[in-house]
Amino acid sequence: MLHADACYAAMQARDARFDGVFFTGVISTGIHCRPVCPARTPLRKNCEFFSSAAAAERRGLRPCLRCRPELAPGRAPMDHVSRLARRAYRMIQAGHLDEVSVPALATQLGVSDRHLRRVLESEFGVGPLEIAHTRRLLLAKRLLTDTALPVGEIAFASGFGSLRRFNDAFAASYRMAPRDLRRRSVVAETISVDLFYEPPYAWEPMFRYFQLRTLAGIDEAENGVFRRTISYRGDSGTIAVTPVPDETMVRVSVSTALAQHLPWILRRVRRQFDLDVDIPVVSGTLGEVAKIEGLRLPAAFDPFECAIRTIIGQQVSVAGATTVTNRLIQNLGESTSVDPTLDRTFPSPTRLANASVGEIASLGMPGKRAETIIQFSAFAERGGLSGATPNVEDLVQLPGIGPWTAEYIRMRGFGWPDAFPAADLGLLKALGTQSAREAENRAESWRPWRSYAAMQLWNQP
Repeated sequence: MLHADACYAAMQARDARFDGVFFTGVISTGIHCRPVCPARTPLRKNCEFFSSAAAAERRGLRPCLRCRPELAPGRAPMDHVSRLARRAYRMIQAGHLDEVSVPALATQLGVSDRHLRRVLESEFGVGPLEIAHTRRLLLAKRLLTDTALPVGEIAFASGFGSLRRFNDAFAASYRMAPRDLRRRSVVAETISVDLFYEPPYAWEPMFRYFQLRTLAGIDEAENGVFRRTISYRGDSGTIAVTPVPDETMVRVSVSTALAQHLPWILRRVRRQFDLDVDIPVVSGTLGEVAKIEGLRLPAAFDPFECAIRTIIGQQVSVAGATTVTNRLIQNLGESTSVDPTLDRTFPSPTRLANASVGEIASLGMPGKRAETIIQFSAFAERGGLSGATPNVEDLVQLPGIGPWTAEYIRMRGFGWPDAFPAADLGLLKALGTQSAREAENRAESWRPWRSYAAMQLWNQP
């Protein structure tokens, strides 16, 4: 069900997380748009909202030629020219042009490739291919300097299609062969990358959240540094995330064993630490409930891990859920030798889907909850958690998944901005009510940022 006022607020913010979730029909002009359309925001009285482009067309509205609603399923980040340029730049820096062409990237952003080149030239003085080329060379230089990876692997990890192309590009830019640079280098164990965000940022509650939920052998949060182990496509290593004092950025240190997965890791970190939200816009909607300046939405690095932990935590304290989850990791996870203290990986969907009810229940939970874990793991194994944030309606179809669990998975697992587990005891206490329905009614005015309202309420003294 669409909430018109919430849709209008999301459209005003042009938050890319809502792209593809709804479409705006502008009755005064007879067109329908994506919520990220760069055109001037129409008046509220002229807007209707639809769950699909087809529904808008049935109403007699034609598609906007600027934002092109037919491209919405990709939830492409786009905005006015400078924001479009910055978002395109971040996507290129994350390695998107290693996988798709410039026209394909432009399509994802909902613009023509000509327009994309023009805005990047205007904002940064170079085009998309030049940005990508520089990024590849700088990444290759860092890998040559800081790792012992073979030169051939570095070429492909940096986004070059062949070793010959890499050698030619490196010689043209640095006037030396890659191996010549390596001979002058000292190999490090990690790669460091800085990720920027728009202030303000309330770091203390963010780290307190992670610290209270660390899992033995998986992650740790101490002295302002978050660390965790990662196993991805056969490679294992660790990451460390540290806010840089007096700077609006975090430093991400990644084990060199994970170097070829760096773009994927950085995208996960950006979501986990909520680095892309326009927090002043959120605070403006929340009003008086936004008492903690810069409070973000902590999400999970791994949505599946978060979902299983949420199921285990049904009607259980955070400490109790952590204890049982640690048993699950020790008994059904795998060991890794990447770090003396971070030496475990979370059980995979396949491992849990094939476990028996008794095997999981013996770790300290009711048999029904163990069955829910098995069924949910099978759902994840079938691809249920891949792609966009799952709908509440799809999640509650699974046995043992109610509205609280579904909303919490969307909020924490995927960083969804408009989740609200209304039956949560902490939220009910903060709102001074015992009625989930009353809590939902109170939260209506906070749409589409109810997840941030929940964070504010949970962090009240």
